[in-house]
Amino acid sequence: MPQQNVILKVITREDVSRINQWLKDTEISESWFGRYAYGDPAHLGYHPEEMEKASDAEWQRVFDNPEHRIMSIYNQSNEHIGEIHIAIEESLADGQLSLLIGRKDLWHQGYGTAATNASLELAFNEYGLYRIWVDIPEYNEAARHMFDRLGFVHEGTLRKSRPHEGARFDSVIMGILGSEYTQRAEDLGTQAHNV
Repeated sequence: MPQQNVILKVITREDVSRINQWLKDTEISESWFGRYAYGDPAHLGYHPEEMEKASDAEWQRVFDNPEHRIMSIYNQSNEHIGEIHIAIEESLADGQLSLLIGRKDLWHQGYGTAATNASLELAFNEYGLYRIWVDIPEYNEAARHMFDRLGFVHEGTLRKSRPHEGARFDSVIMGILGSEYTQRAEDLGTQAHNV
């Protein structure tokens, strides 16, 4: 798999419109936050349909919120391909990372890995967080393997927490500490120099 590079950018109204369109695709919405119990695609942090027509004041309230860092993912060709969201619990220096690659034609090509690495760099080195964690539905095996490869550790299982295709499924909590991220980066740097 080729190593991809991504850029995290301030979210725009056009980006929100694309997110809204992507989430109408069941396969995309199920791979991210899934669906609310009443059936609509879930999106934590904001409601894309509402934000498309939000006032400037409402827009600023949502996207300048220090407890919800939401950024767009762009590829090297300057195409919007997804979104990250870090929900920060400041008192614990803890953050929940959610990541979506909304372009299905770019799935399994390394963009999720690149966006996660960029998010971890931001979370640990700019926001000063101690721990980042993810909540992954058990049926999203590709995401579980990706986070495992990136050094995330299984921390627990939430029983039947995700509605999916008329049933309920477990979700897996995986986390990484800032010290683990730093050590992994140092190890990878050493390996690169030894090649």
